[in-house]
Amino acid sequence: MKQFLLTALALVAFATSKAQQVKLNVILKPIQTLVVNDEQKTVNLEYSTTNDYLNGVGKTNQDHLTIYSTGGFQVKVKANNANMQLAGKTMAVNTVKLTASAGSQALSNASYQSDLSLTASETTLVSSSNGAVNKNVSVKYQGAGANAYIDNYVPNQNPSTYTADLVYSIVSA
Repeated sequence: MKQFLLTALALVAFATSKAQQVKLNVILKPIQTLVVNDEQKTVNLEYSTTNDYLNGVGKTNQDHLTIYSTGGFQVKVKANNANMQLAGKTMAVNTVKLTASAGSQALSNASYQSDLSLTASETTLVSSSNGAVNKNVSVKYQGAGANAYIDNYVPNQNPSTYTADLVYSIVSA
């Protein structure tokens, strides 16, 4: 019996010594992507009537931006230059305004800017305190009214096309 107890104790002690600990780490690295809808990479604000020059021309691009972000973020926009030029004439980019709104897959806890004038400096268009998985933002581009562009037509250039390259970026917030 004594031998049986010693064997049993040895087995228990031996079995206990086989237990080991493992440290589990869940490592979360930041991921942020911002994609402009491929079919909307060119936005045309076409002035072709007197009402267009008087009232301005707007174009809303539904689901213009798609966002993936681990954690809160800001979407910023800027123009490559403060002015658009054509044949010696200049048109300020700040005459074009942007308005962001919820897309078909809306962000949660988001702030959308309205009537944001374009500039050559980064300006926040959308922000959210939450992360996002393939959420959409619609963007309206609004050109000036009140005949602001009446003197920007260039003779013998039909149409007169002023161009600005815009850069959208995403940063952690």
